[in-house]
Amino acid sequence: MNTPAQPTPSAPPAPAASAASATSVAASGAGVAQGPAGIPGAGAAASPRPSVIQLAIKEKAALYAAYIPLFKEGGVFIPTTRDYRLGDDVYILLSLPDDPQRYPVAGKVAWITPARAAGNRTQGVGVRFPGDEKSRVLRLKIEEILGSHLVSDRPTQTL
Repeated sequence: MNTPAQPTPSAPPAPAASAASATSVAASGAGVAQGPAGIPGAGAAASPRPSVIQLAIKEKAALYAAYIPLFKEGGVFIPTTRDYRLGDDVYILLSLPDDPQRYPVAGKVAWITPARAAGNRTQGVGVRFPGDEKSRVLRLKIEEILGSHLVSDRPTQTL
């Protein structure tokens, strides 16, 4: 059974059909363009600070739908209506089923599912884990939880 997302009042609600519970909170200073020498507003091409997303995955089926094994380092799909670009930095606090620990991940947007995507897919982004040791351990933990489900033919949030 899928559980709907539980956004904070300041965040737009995620689609009710999402497989994970997600809360999206922008980091302070997000949306402020930084120009030359870090002067706010002096340039239009700079990107905002990374957003911070809390993603609580409570069920194995939701983890299967969100996990992206196609990324060598691993990654997760996050249902969101916020606009991201490929390569944007995203900081995730990830909770896994039956695990009280929250795993911090400083990832990058590597997949975007736009609104009204084909196949009635949920709008959101896929975040690729970095190639560090903490992320390697997290990827192994996720794959241990999923076990034989990794080779399932069931559809996921991405492919």
